[in-house]
Amino acid sequence: MTPIIWRSANADDAEALAYLGTATFMATFAFDHPGQPMMEHLRQEHSAAYYAVALRDPGTDILLGETPLGAPIAYAMVTPAAHPALQQDGDIELKRIYMLGPWQGGGHGKALLDLVFALAEKRGAKRLLLSVYEKNARAIGFYERAGFAAIGETVFMVGPVPFRDLVYARNMA
Repeated sequence: MTPIIWRSANADDAEALAYLGTATFMATFAFDHPGQPMMEHLRQEHSAAYYAVALRDPGTDILLGETPLGAPIAYAMVTPAAHPALQQDGDIELKRIYMLGPWQGGGHGKALLDLVFALAEKRGAKRLLLSVYEKNARAIGFYERAGFAAIGETVFMVGPVPFRDLVYARNMA
């Protein structure tokens, strides 16, 4: 398997993140997300403009994984926590962690998650939160093996269509 080169994303990466976010979201969720609402979601939440704003936000960090030739294949986005009813002081959120299918397995996801943990520790986070689609059994297993535990649930909107997400937390200290 081609090695992954990890780095912090910068302002020049907005378009690559948009393509990568769109590709991975569709590959993961097309099985039960209606087409038109999914396209609306992708236009709003995975556009180059969305990522350009995120990359300028000092509260957001994006780690990007590329092949040695510079093709984007994975990323993780860490933001301030966005679950008011469930969060505590010192929480941050793993908003997105996406990887193209051919690179999943073989320890690449764990390597990216370890980089996220290091980033959370550097930020002084007490807990790392994330939300995951309730039907994404593979991701749920991955997070639980990494020490995350369910603490609640939230609604994730894809266009006008609501989906139930589980909220997980992992203590950093």
